[in-house]
Amino acid sequence: MSQAANPVPPVALTIAGSDNSAGAGAQADLKTFGALGVYGLTAISCVVAEVPGKVTSIQPIEPRIVGEQIQLSFEAYPVAAVKTGMLHSKAIIEAVCDELESRRPLLVVDPVMVATSGTALLDSAALESYTERLFKIATLITPNLDEVATLLGRKVSDLPSMREAGAELVARFGSAFLLKGGHLPGEAVDLLFVADKIWEFSSPRIPNVKTHGTGCTYSAAITAGLAKGLPLEKAVAGAKEFVTGAIRNYFHWEQGRGTDALNHFHQASEAF
Repeated sequence: MSQAANPVPPVALTIAGSDNSAGAGAQADLKTFGALGVYGLTAISCVVAEVPGKVTSIQPIEPRIVGEQIQLSFEAYPVAAVKTGMLHSKAIIEAVCDELESRRPLLVVDPVMVATSGTALLDSAALESYTERLFKIATLITPNLDEVATLLGRKVSDLPSMREAGAELVARFGSAFLLKGGHLPGEAVDLLFVADKIWEFSSPRIPNVKTHGTGCTYSAAITAGLAKGLPLEKAVAGAKEFVTGAIRNYFHWEQGRGTDALNHFHQASEAF
């Protein structure tokens, strides 16, 4: 008698860059999906030579191949939710939209524009494709405050201006927005805007930790929650708790300049 197959987990797809340090990008997304009980698929948009605080090279993948990765993922697996990370160029964004517009999955868009190191990760011609096509099919868009400033053309420097900015973004683009206030003083406060409703999520600030990939991990955790069938506000609440734990339980290596990394498996029990 053949052994029965194990119950299958929900499936999520990340369309993102490859980060060799595995702290951000598709690698961080896969860690997050796995830690939260979701089977992760990838469509790689770029290969990035990167460690925390430093990016030396970016090699975009041919847009046609990015599209084929997405197409094959949907043909072979029951993809329940999708997230986008670093897409880099107008041509890649267009290829992604060509594949997703007809499928209309639950879609979390992390509009990655600048690395923590300050390196530009988005082609200057690509912003219009984000706003004119990708945002229109998004379930949720998760900009940090620097990305909000790019979208609105003004800085957001406190909680009241975050509230104004979030309401304006929802009115302009018609999608839900999660504004991440982690770079403001005080507690790390994020605001979720869905139509005319606002939810606030806060956590104590964890000082003196210099990781990268928190935005990737946060949006991936939200995507995992959506893939598991959670309502948006509960997916965000769970993701906030998860990423805060990943920061709190960070790893540190003394080699070279000293490197901090998120602990994506902080919830796992020790197996060995």
